[in-house]
Amino acid sequence: ELGTYIKSYALMFEKIGANFPKAETMLEATSKANNANAITVSTETYTELMNEIAGPHVHDYHQAEELMTRHREASKRALSAFVDMANFGSRKAIDDAREKVLLKISKDFEVFRSLNDGRNPLLGLETYLLPLLVAFLSFVLRWLADFTCSSWSQTCRASSELLSHIYMVV
Repeated sequence: ELGTYIKSYALMFEKIGANFPKAETMLEATSKANNANAITVSTETYTELMNEIAGPHVHDYHQAEELMTRHREASKRALSAFVDMANFGSRKAIDDAREKVLLKISKDFEVFRSLNDGRNPLLGLETYLLPLLVAFLSFVLRWLADFTCSSWSQTCRASSELLSHIYMVV
């Protein structure tokens, strides 16, 4: 029976083109697992700290400077957690894992910045401010034209009517 199992497994790998995993020493496997855990712990630390100020359940808007300050603090604490944990294995593997942490923190920060910007009460104000300014200016100019011009002037009546249409449309 053992021979049948060996032949089945060999045929399976031959047919699907799968490769056996690369053989590693116990030290390499432990180092990889340690670095993977360090990455997870440090990115979770960063995420938890940033969720307090700009996470999906936060409703307040924070200025960009305050958000950046909290980002730096959370990054320092996350990297500190990484350094405390990633102390086993080759320097290159640890540095590669550190780069993964920094990349994940950078991507997460963009998400937190986007969430925070979405809470900005003044975001998109120019969309409303410019038309309101045009309407107000048209109203004032129409009132000024009606107050200063006489009713017999065709130009004054036409401009007053045009300004009236402008502030009514806007």
